[in-house]
Amino acid sequence: MKPFMDKDFMLSNDTAKKLYHDYAADMPIFDYHCHLSPQMMYEDKPFKNITEIFLGGDHYKWRYMRSNGIDEEYITGGASDYDKFKAFCSCLQYAVGNPLYHWTHLELKRYFGVEEIVTEKTCDAIWEKCNAVIGDTEMSPSTLINSSNVAVICTTDDPADSLEWHKKTAEKGHIKAKVYPAYRPDFLINIDKDTFLPYVERLAKVCGKEIKTYDDLINAACERADFFHAAGCRISDHALDGVPYNTSHSPADVFAKAMRGEAVTKDEAEAYKTGVLTALGKKYKELGWAMQLHIGALRNNNSRMFRKLGADTGFDSIADYEIAADLSALLNSMEENDNLPKTILYTLNPKDNYVLATMLGNFQSSETAGKIQFGSGWWFNDQRDGMTEQMKALANLGALSRFVGMLTDSRSFLSYTRHEYFRRIMCNLLGTWVENGEFPQDYDTLGKIVQDICYNNAVRYFDM
Repeated sequence: MKPFMDKDFMLSNDTAKKLYHDYAADMPIFDYHCHLSPQMMYEDKPFKNITEIFLGGDHYKWRYMRSNGIDEEYITGGASDYDKFKAFCSCLQYAVGNPLYHWTHLELKRYFGVEEIVTEKTCDAIWEKCNAVIGDTEMSPSTLINSSNVAVICTTDDPADSLEWHKKTAEKGHIKAKVYPAYRPDFLINIDKDTFLPYVERLAKVCGKEIKTYDDLINAACERADFFHAAGCRISDHALDGVPYNTSHSPADVFAKAMRGEAVTKDEAEAYKTGVLTALGKKYKELGWAMQLHIGALRNNNSRMFRKLGADTGFDSIADYEIAADLSALLNSMEENDNLPKTILYTLNPKDNYVLATMLGNFQSSETAGKIQFGSGWWFNDQRDGMTEQMKALANLGALSRFVGMLTDSRSFLSYTRHEYFRRIMCNLLGTWVENGEFPQDYDTLGKIVQDICYNNAVRYFDM
């Protein structure tokens, strides 16, 4: 029997072990998509205790606690930090098969030197040891980033954002990694949401000009893209439920209708979104950016808890939209006029793995290797089976060696251990193919593939 989470954790054969330890383990991290707070990075306040850093904002852990019947008072409520940590420990010990079990122990090992297994009985010892480390090191966001071999961090930022915290962080110089913004215009695109009109007003104020027409809006969005570009941004990001493609209405007419305060129909909203995505795609291509499309979330399912806690608190799930035809049409509409930027496609529903993996080949180009990417296992797929199936689909149907690899997609400064988790899984997959006689044991080639997926492909692809 193998020891629990030893140095060869998740590495089931000799080739996998060599690939991980000799080629993957020490590669820098290029975290091209996350939800870390730039303001927290700049202010760099030391964490008070393990609960603040461990459970604060981590909806993966919150969901698991709720599944174990833990009262909300001990999750997002007013219970003491100690009681919240104890509640988490009391149920984590039973998380067999859940990636949280691995993530949690990796976080404790790598950042706090904790070797104890998390149980209700060990809770107090772990609480005291972690808090002692936090106190002795004055552990803060920069402490965690600088100790994690992170080279690049791309946050997720609204077009109307001033990006002041990115500038201040760079000037302060306390974080070794380069911290760049990423352009996330969801409020601008979601014309069917109550947030749309207030957002247009906000964007107009930021740009210092009125937005009365659709052309005004697109010009404002492009102006902000130029502003982001000057701040080092080379990536956009779009959270799509399904994929919009509808040309039955004029986007300008739909925008005018919304600005009059009239409700837009579903078809009208889809036509507007199609127009905006196409216009922004053209701008991204001009700037040399990569466009990320995150497809397939069903958000804010629990209305009562949404009213109580807001978005991104652990009440989202996987949707089951049909996306192939509309995604093809949307990408083709950009490609028609040579306006399709580098694009990364993510699916939250693994039923669409082969849809995306085959869609890539329709729009590749010699302008860059792997121009259209199949994004890593995302959110609910951010676990061994999800990541393995994503890589197998890409290998079966495309070029796995050109994959830009892992990202944290997280609000937690402890999440860099997910890159280790991914790298171990990737090396085990490749090692298994070699051990089965399905690929030569050529470490020059294998080592290059591993290091490219870990880091080098992202450096080349994003050109930052």
